[in-house]
Amino acid sequence: SKRKSDMALRHRCLLVAAVLVLCASSVWANINWNGNNWAHGCDFRNNDLSNVRIPSEQCGGRCANTQGCTHFTWTQHNGGTCWMKRGSVLKSDAFPTGDMTMVCGVIEDNGGGGGGGGNKVPGFTTRYWDCCKPSCSWPGKVPGHNKYVRACYRDGYGVTSDPNGASGCNGGPVFACNNNKPWAVSDQLAYGFAAATIPGLDESGRCCACYKLDFTNGPVQGKSMVVQVTNSGGDVHPNQFDLQIPGGGVGIFNGCSAQWNAGPDGWGQRYGGVSRRSECGSLPAQIRDGCYWRFDWFRGADNPAMVYLRVRCPDALVAISGCRRDDD
Repeated sequence: SKRKSDMALRHRCLLVAAVLVLCASSVWANINWNGNNWAHGCDFRNNDLSNVRIPSEQCGGRCANTQGCTHFTWTQHNGGTCWMKRGSVLKSDAFPTGDMTMVCGVIEDNGGGGGGGGNKVPGFTTRYWDCCKPSCSWPGKVPGHNKYVRACYRDGYGVTSDPNGASGCNGGPVFACNNNKPWAVSDQLAYGFAAATIPGLDESGRCCACYKLDFTNGPVQGKSMVVQVTNSGGDVHPNQFDLQIPGGGVGIFNGCSAQWNAGPDGWGQRYGGVSRRSECGSLPAQIRDGCYWRFDWFRGADNPAMVYLRVRCPDALVAISGCRRDDD
């Protein structure tokens, strides 16, 4: 009868719909996060912030260090493009594409908004002062014309006009400037400089960029520091900021013997430097205040952990380094 035929057709339609739902669920299951904040074969809809041509393994790091970016997608478009996205997001907002060359991810899976703290990255700090010419003082490290960090002659005051001048750590006449030492802006905020390694960024992506460090443990918990990246090092690990602090230890290289007649290990221990405020008196008067800062504002903190976020460089830091990135 017509009624039975209609019921049979409706039953078949329901079965088809159920199969489609099961298929969709099966495809969703193919987004395998493996406990990470990124996965293959997925994408996020809309909310594009910006895009850049970089390898897929650099996309997450670039997003984490781009103001306002909360999630991302990488595709093979144009040889490999990272699509950075804004707005609150969860991993469950991703949808499967079936293209396993694609990568998508979130900076934090908490729905936090972008720009104001949803993309802070956990990291840790160390300290050093090796007196060497900063690596970002060499030309070609920062995109743009004549962009590089200022370096100084042996007195630490006279700024060299030759960015190709050899470092004092290699027998040359060029050293770090005395004013690269940190200082307190207020009881809760300080400015300074650092060597750093940012996942997904090479030197051209991090030199002269500024980051706000919010300390999360130790005696400086709750305080913040804005640093400009002026250096790098083979012993600086991912998400590590090596704060430039006079008397903080020379580390691998010791240019302080050539510049200030310091001992073979600088002042104090080669790694870690002086251990108490009174030992700062052994440093030259020109940089001694930076050593005192460590025991006063920094409260003698020993390599505190922090979370960091890229920010626009304060004019006070740029006035010292002479370097501001085009994308600042």
